[in-house]
Amino acid sequence: MTDLLYSEEEEALRAAVRDLLTDHCPPAGVLARTESDAPHDRALWKSLAEDMGLAGLLVPEEQGGQGASHREAAVVLEELGRAVAPVPYLTSAVVATEALLACGDAELLERLASGRTIGALAVGLHTGPTTGVRTVRVDNATLHGELTGIADAAVADVLLVPADDGGLYAVDADAVTILPQTSLDLTRPLATVRLAGAPGRRVGDTGPAVRRALRAAAGLLASEQLGVADWALTETVRYLKERKQFNRPVGGFQALKHRLARLWLETVHLRAAARAAADALASGRDTDVTVAVAQAYAAPVAVRATEEALQLHGGIGMTWEHPVHLYLKRAKADSIAYGTAGAHHEALAELVDLQAP
Repeated sequence: MTDLLYSEEEEALRAAVRDLLTDHCPPAGVLARTESDAPHDRALWKSLAEDMGLAGLLVPEEQGGQGASHREAAVVLEELGRAVAPVPYLTSAVVATEALLACGDAELLERLASGRTIGALAVGLHTGPTTGVRTVRVDNATLHGELTGIADAAVADVLLVPADDGGLYAVDADAVTILPQTSLDLTRPLATVRLAGAPGRRVGDTGPAVRRALRAAAGLLASEQLGVADWALTETVRYLKERKQFNRPVGGFQALKHRLARLWLETVHLRAAARAAADALASGRDTDVTVAVAQAYAAPVAVRATEEALQLHGGIGMTWEHPVHLYLKRAKADSIAYGTAGAHHEALAELVDLQAP
């Protein structure tokens, strides 16, 4: 039977990451950063990736990583979601790393595992594991074309670019033009990547590498969404205990108790789904089905939790100064990242041979 409980090591990892984020990623700091020209927190990334070694969790020890599993990476993503931390962990330490693990490029993989190099898979954030991938044209090992909706491209040192010859190419970010796009999620910026004769080195085949990367991304994204939903629920309960109306705490009203109870139940179910996806990715058992279930459930719950938080915080929830809007935008952006809930429902139906009525 799958053990969805957190191990002692995972709880210790959670405590260490949460302590770091509490000290170095307060809501006020994230808000200030989203209004600046540098939305990514490079100092926090250095602490997480280099000092704590979290960039290499999924990389085997013999290749310079920690030799951990997706369960540990999921714990990190829960805490990053709870803090809406503006760091490229999902895109570099999970997506780009998984693609390179499929390709077997040891040199580049070791660089990403060290945390000193940030990678990004040049596939639109909206692309799911079963969605077609847009490619660029390759001509004599130089790449030509334009790709849009690339998450964290602005902070990447190397891009993994799918080409029309079926290959996946490593391209230095300095060799391409990166144009910022307007992003709903201010903590995970998107960009257009324009390649005009950029030199690239083939590291593997696009098909298996991108499928593996996007499947891991969808599965572990559920843990980030869990962190977002859990923060929304916890902060809303705390606020409603303190806020008074008619000389009694607002949280004492029966109608609000029912709403919070429903939200708590959905969050508990989301935790089970996210943990199951992380365990399936780690063990390789029923991975496609479990990931599809997790993502089909996670997105609506995270969005509903943050919408409820915004509304139940009343007037202060509507202000830019309160961080709840960052969580709502992250939940909304995550709901279309790596496949929508509807797309995962369709994939799940096909996987279990469930015919439409």
